[in-house]
Amino acid sequence: MTRGRFTRVPLGVLLLGVIVLQGCESLGVHDTQSLLVPTLQRSEVVGLVAGFGTTFAALPDLLAMLRRRSSAGMNPRMAGIMCVFQVAWVYYGLLIVSRPVVVWNLVAIVINALSVGAYMYFVRKERNQTSS
Repeated sequence: MTRGRFTRVPLGVLLLGVIVLQGCESLGVHDTQSLLVPTLQRSEVVGLVAGFGTTFAALPDLLAMLRRRSSAGMNPRMAGIMCVFQVAWVYYGLLIVSRPVVVWNLVAIVINALSVGAYMYFVRKERNQTSS
């Protein structure tokens, strides 16, 4: 029963995210050239520094789980929910043409997806060890 409930929560959040993004269909990115301009403005530098701290806030949990080689003490719900909504942040960053928002949220998506993936791997591994 716990496993079924866990599966429904992320799927519900994902469905809600898709519905919200579908309503933003007309808000396409129109100025894609400015995303690729190599010059940085001061506001972008501040955004990159600020994004560094918030993006890597989830990294210590991932590293601790990998060091322990166990899912003990880890709850993947937060990482999963953050990952889903960071996709919306990437889209928002594209709309406002903000490289820091796009870059740091892409990195955060990878970190949170790795956390959820590592959790699932260790849970499966622990389940196999207890059944043997």
